[in-house]
Amino acid sequence: MTTSDNTPALVSWSGGKDSCLAMWRARQSGMRICRLITAMDESGASSRSHGIPPELIRTQAEALGAELRFYNTSWGNYEERFIAELRDAQAQGIRHAVFGDIDLVPHREWEEKVCAKADITPCLPLWDEPRRKLVDEFLAHGFKAVVVCVNGKYLGPEFAGREFDEAFLADLPAGVDACGENGEFHTFVYDGPGFMHPVAFRRVEIREYRAPTKEGSGIYTFQTLAP
Repeated sequence: MTTSDNTPALVSWSGGKDSCLAMWRARQSGMRICRLITAMDESGASSRSHGIPPELIRTQAEALGAELRFYNTSWGNYEERFIAELRDAQAQGIRHAVFGDIDLVPHREWEEKVCAKADITPCLPLWDEPRRKLVDEFLAHGFKAVVVCVNGKYLGPEFAGREFDEAFLADLPAGVDACGENGEFHTFVYDGPGFMHPVAFRRVEIREYRAPTKEGSGIYTFQTLAP
């Protein structure tokens, strides 16, 4: 990723470890992160993928010193709404979009497609690096995160709500990716480099959610967080 100093950019922001590390690397390369964009569910009550309430994501963005933009969407109109956000950013002078994807080619192809429609350049600072190396870098930098969602196909509900740390990684069953890149789990980052202060939160409850999948349906366990 080669950019000139102070290049304005946005981050496709989940609040999790991969988007956070991608943002950190982008800033280190000289990019000026002007905006975070986060997809919420149709009601706006929680983030689309990670189930995080908007208050916590807002506090997270404030701690990182970045503007935050929410957009409510279903999975059905996700692409349309995302392109609209990119076009709005482009109209404000933002020409680059940072993504936290690592090696899933269909994800990169989608990002390149939607960015092309908005005349924005996609940047993937983590692309094609060993997954475990990225996890080790994240922890070595001192980032702190909590596991907020696990896919029941891979992990039991006891993994939800745990700190994302060496102990968590050591307990992962064989075949479960340390990055969760195959959808095994999601995280929420609450402190680390670039944070002006930790994000205060409390664990409220564990809840299950049954979602449709190609195989029929899948069970996901969320650790509900609140300010």
